[in-house]
Amino acid sequence: MADGEAPNWQSTLSDLLSQDKWPEDLSHIVDKLSQNIALSLEDGKYLFDYRNLDIIGHLAAIVKRARFENKVFFNVNVHINQTNICTLACKFCAFRRGRRAEDAYQMEVEDYIEDLRKYSEHVDEVHSVGGLHPEWGIEHYADLFSKTRKEFPHVHIKALTAVEVKHVAKLSGLSIHDTLARLKDSGLGSLPGGGAEILDDEVREVICRGKESSEEYLEIHRTAHRLGIPTNCTMLYGTIESIEHRVMHMIKLRELQNETSGFQCFVPYPFLPDDSRLPDAQLATGTEVLRVIAISRLMLNNIPHIKAYRMNLGDEISELALQFGADDIDGTVQKESIMHLAGSTAPLDHDKAKLAKIVSNSGSIPIQRNTTYSSFVEFVPPTIPERRSLRMAVGD
Repeated sequence: MADGEAPNWQSTLSDLLSQDKWPEDLSHIVDKLSQNIALSLEDGKYLFDYRNLDIIGHLAAIVKRARFENKVFFNVNVHINQTNICTLACKFCAFRRGRRAEDAYQMEVEDYIEDLRKYSEHVDEVHSVGGLHPEWGIEHYADLFSKTRKEFPHVHIKALTAVEVKHVAKLSGLSIHDTLARLKDSGLGSLPGGGAEILDDEVREVICRGKESSEEYLEIHRTAHRLGIPTNCTMLYGTIESIEHRVMHMIKLRELQNETSGFQCFVPYPFLPDDSRLPDAQLATGTEVLRVIAISRLMLNNIPHIKAYRMNLGDEISELALQFGADDIDGTVQKESIMHLAGSTAPLDHDKAKLAKIVSNSGSIPIQRNTTYSSFVEFVPPTIPERRSLRMAVGD
């Protein structure tokens, strides 16, 4: 079935929910989920305030199990961040550099191709986001994508956040529609969801002033969907937002999904404070991370996949997240800059066997997918031959 979903999963969910005895004060939520009625703003706030996290996690796990059984999806990708030079200076960002900074860099097209060449035999996706380079317009990215597609036709190009698309369009004097259409023709396969942060303009004015507005983010993704370009969507939490901001963020994404069905996956990730410039940040605890994952699964009934973003969460919390409603875990990333500069300590050398171990430890079956969730193969880790040792001689 499309997106890897189980057939008739909503009917299965209703059956599963009826088999548990739920607390009376949660029955209105369970009833809505059973009838596939979207949860409201008040429902979302109620779940964030609900004291028993285990019950919320169990509820989300049942929704995930009805939809995807005990499967967890991953793909094999590499992150190549093409430049850290950026015309903006978002307060939460530890990655961007001004053009004159000693560690500023920009990868020209051939540099990018050469870097990807190192990984191309082992990956099926390249994930590329970066700063807003003051000179790179449509010609640069069209050239980059067309040459990448020509040399690596098997590698899906997932690149450019909404604000990058807006920046390229502005530099090139093009509409968002024409920019995305040109990039798609050049080889762009999908958009990552980065840059959503919190879809509230008052919050954005503080944490990412100068970035696209909430409506611009949604409109860029709407345009991509109408052009047949699938996208992900994200939420950065643990800065200065309120619980209501988080829930409204999910509702705005859900409303666009009702309109376009173009979002593949929702990726919530907590703010990482190290080396950045947002002293007012609230910082999410491990239990809050799990609550956000679970509530995302419950609120976003029309976005199929919820990702445990291992690069941000780390392996241990990601494993727990897979038991709290997440059905996807980011793949065998070989290199990554943005999260690690912000303080992530997640290892970058995960091969498929290590990733599969995280999935199996959560009680799930690892399923290798492609970027667009249209191809699935169960991953069976290679058997490691048992070591044989010589019998020790024992003296008299």
